[in-house]
Amino acid sequence: MTGAPPTLDLTATPGRLDAVLADLAGVSRSQVAGWIAGGHVQVGGVVVRKASLKLRGGEALTVQVPPPPDATVAPEAVPLDVLYEDEALIAVNKPPGMVTHPAPGVTSGTLVNALLGRMVLPEQPGAGGPDGYRPGIVHRLDKDTSGVIVVAKTVEAHARLAAAFKDRDTRKTYLAVAYGAWRAEGPVNVDAPVGRHPTARQRMTVGGVNPREAQTLFTPLAAHPDGHGRTLALVRAQPRTGRTHQIRVHLAHLGSPILGDAVYGRESAVMPRHALHAHFLALPHPMTGEALHLHAPAPDDLLSAWVALGGTLPAGLEGGPE
Repeated sequence: MTGAPPTLDLTATPGRLDAVLADLAGVSRSQVAGWIAGGHVQVGGVVVRKASLKLRGGEALTVQVPPPPDATVAPEAVPLDVLYEDEALIAVNKPPGMVTHPAPGVTSGTLVNALLGRMVLPEQPGAGGPDGYRPGIVHRLDKDTSGVIVVAKTVEAHARLAAAFKDRDTRKTYLAVAYGAWRAEGPVNVDAPVGRHPTARQRMTVGGVNPREAQTLFTPLAAHPDGHGRTLALVRAQPRTGRTHQIRVHLAHLGSPILGDAVYGRESAVMPRHALHAHFLALPHPMTGEALHLHAPAPDDLLSAWVALGGTLPAGLEGGPE
């Protein structure tokens, strides 16, 4: 992984500089904040250090992407459950408890460490900086969310996969256990913007600071009352957007946070992590355009927790996205 850091030449859309750049470059707002603070961003040929600068649209944006930090990220021989692999990408069933990419304070045991133990991953915009070292990563799952995740193996594949996620050319289906007030009588579409919590900065919330459009379709697969006025539901979640913690926030908004989610609900004696699994992912292959349908079977811990709480597994649980 050598060569000069890339230069990005982009055309602005209307909005705040940091939000526009994050959207166009397919990286996080915190990554962009580092670029701006470091003097790596020009608007119309002039270095700009104000993340909140309002853009009208059409301005020429230039980013001299800084090199990733000197790596303390080592390849590690960590077993992976590979769902699909070819010369352009690899898809794995990420286990719960594994962080997607290294970040400050977490440099070992991540998915990137494990992948570097198998192959050379490409550098690309967003590979380093305050949000961590993340070669090849185009989307991510929370540490305790299991399931399908796709990683690019070339720079070209990374760019095309990032575009597919940005343009919503992907379909994602999650499996969750929700517990609370929602009666789960039928499908419900939650259309509620998600932003940073105004005081608890590690949390997201409906509304909040700088909220962004967020839509999730929830379909109950099975449900039963707990005898105390609450409902336990096995739920299929299909996010139409990809905001941080979106499914967790939207279920909490319905009054039924995910079982075991200590951030948006409460801990569970039968589920030591939040009961959320990335079940299916459909997307166009970055090089051929052919449809890829990736499936990570429902995990034993989630199903066992559901049964332990009195649930019955529905027929056709492994059916793909609609």
